[in-house]
Parts: sequence; C-alpha cells; structure tokens
Amino acid sequence: MFWYWFFVGPALLLAFLSLRGEWKRAAYVAGRLSESPDSLPPASVIVPVKGEDEGLRENLASLASLDYPDYELIVVAHSAADIPAGVLPHRVRIVLAHGDDPNTGEKVQNLAAAVRAARKSSQILAFADSDGRVTRRWLRALAAPLAEPDVGASTGYRWFAPEPPTFWTLLRSVWDAVVFGRLGPGANSFAWGGAMAIRKETFFEARVFEYWKNTVSDDYALSAAVRAAGLTIAFAPGALTPCLEQITARRFFSWIRRQMILTRVYEARLWWPALIAHVFYCGGMAASVAASIRGNRLAEWALIAQLSPGMLKGLNRATLAKAALPECEAWFRRHAWVYAIWVPLATWVWLIALVASVFGNTIEWRGYRYDLKRRGS
Repeated sequence: MFWYWFFVGPALLLAFLSLRGEWKRAAYVAGRLSESPDSLPPASVIVPVKGEDEGLRENLASLASLDYPDYELIVVAHSAADIPAGVLPHRVRIVLAHGDDPNTGEKVQNLAAAVRAARKSSQILAFADSDGRVTRRWLRALAAPLAEPDVGASTGYRWFAPEPPTFWTLLRSVWDAVVFGRLGPGANSFAWGGAMAIRKETFFEARVFEYWKNTVSDDYALSAAVRAAGLTIAFAPGALTPCLEQITARRFFSWIRRQMILTRVYEARLWWPALIAHVFYCGGMAASVAASIRGNRLAEWALIAQLSPGMLKGLNRATLAKAALPECEAWFRRHAWVYAIWVPLATWVWLIALVASVFGNTIEWRGYRYDLKRRGS
C-alpha cells in the first residue's frame, strides 16, 4: 500500500495542480487574439532552408503574403544547393551563409548571416521555420507584444494539423500540444524558433550573437540571452503556426528523443521537472491499473481522478488552438477529440522520450551529427 500511494498521491496532486491557470490562459489568448497593434515597425522575416520540406513552396508563399505593411522576406541557406528549384516566392531575398564553424549548428550560422544581411530600416527581426505554413496575421501577432515594456521577445508555437492524419501524425500533435499548453500570460520559459521575434535593438543589446556561438539550438540560446538581459518572453497566440508534415513511427521516436536531448542540454531546468512529473504520472497510472485488476474499487476512482484533469486540459489546448487558427476549424471539428482521449497514451510517450534522452549528447539534424555542449562548458 505504501508504494501505491507513493506514486498515486503525487500523481493526483500533479494532475489537479496542472489545471491551475487554465482560465487565465484562456482569457489571455482571447485578449491577445482581439488586440489591434498601434505600431507595426518595419521588419525582416528570416527563414532558413535546408533541402526539400513537405509543402515547402506553399510554406514560403505564406511567408511572402503576410498582412503587414512593411517587411522583407529573407530565405537563408548554407549554399545555393540547399534551396530546391521552383520553391521561392516572387518577393524574397536570398542570403547564402557558407558557414564553416564546426562547433555551431548550421541553422544558427545561417540565421546569424541573415541577421547581418537584414536591411538597416528593419526594427524587428522575426524568425520562421520552413516546415510551417503561417497565417496572414502571423507577423502582426509577433510584433504586438514587442511594444510592451520589459518584453524582450515574442513567441508563437506550432500545431501539427496534418491532412489526412495518420495515427503517428496525430500522436505527434497530441504529444507536442503539451508544450503549447505551457505558454500563456506573464513571462514564458522559452521562445520557439519557428515563430519568434525580437526588436533588432534588443537583439544586439542582449548579445544574441554571443549566445548563438557554439550552440545548435537557436531558440533556447536566444531565450537565454533575453532572460539574461532582464527581459521577458511574451506568448503571441496569433502566431500559432500550422505544420502539415507527415511522419512515420521511426521518425517520430527519433524526433521526440532529439527534442528532449536538446532540452536536457540547453534547458535542464525544464527537463528535470518534466522527467520527475512523468515518473509519478505514469507510476500512479500503472499502480492504479494494477490495483483495479486486483479488485480495488478505490483504485478505479483514483485512476479516473488522475486521468480526468489531463484529458480536460488536453481538450482545452485544442479549444485554444482552434480559436487561434480559425482557418483550421473544420480540421479541429474532426480531430479535437484525440487531444482529450489520447492524453494517457501521450503521457507514456513523454516518459519514453524523457528516459531515452537521459544518456548521450549527440543528435542528428538535417544530415549533420552534433555533439551538444552546455553554454560555458
């Protein structure tokens, strides 16, 4: 009985504590989505390209047709060979980085070259990923929080909305939506590289170039620079980015392990609490299932109490994402239910990903192998 409550007690507490702030998060998202920015400074939108991505031509076209009064679109690559033929929109600048620093990720070197090449008149630097298909309001949403005092950077996030979905593509979406659920009012822990923006002045004052040196993760490094400058990261739900890419089982597990290794190396303060929480979540689930099989009726109710808050929170994540992405309303009507029903499965997959990332600092990314090192090591 001791071991049962050793896992189930903390699991119940964590489950109910996870619902804290959901009303504030919903109110914050609604407020952000309804705001109209007073100032939209000139901006440079930077997207790195490394070979073919599913829907790359359409993804770049979405970045070239933003509802924003004054911006340039920069497509940056290591070399011309990395840009597939026929994918570039009409309105685009091309920057070729030709970076040769073996200790810094190719993407980071590309972004640094694009920042240096950005036009002088731009006051905002916005960063996108080539596998996302942004909405027309994407840049407006990222620019709005940057006018607020103490905000150093703004961030959106991705939402995997593949069509047609498969089991693995939907599971990735449910798994990844947990991170989306961490973003909300106040100071956020990180910016996501596929939808983040920073004032050019802040970029240089926060010494982002220095933080980008000898790293593979552009967004974790930029986030650390912003926090070190005493500034906050604001969530911009209007910059939620649909990702339509398909994925296989093998790629899915490789991808989630890479995400967690990056987090363990560059943001251990996020990784450790996640690991501990999921050990108790999954341990409590397993203990209640085992006790229920032996006929313990209390354990059945304990299992329901463990699962219900997480499933409710999963459904709320989908509801907020639907509000941020009205273009995908039909998709959410068909698939929103999985964000509640599949939460128990996704919880176990989170534990698998976290445990798989415990050992080893080597990842493979876009054809390269990187040995990750913590900043300062």
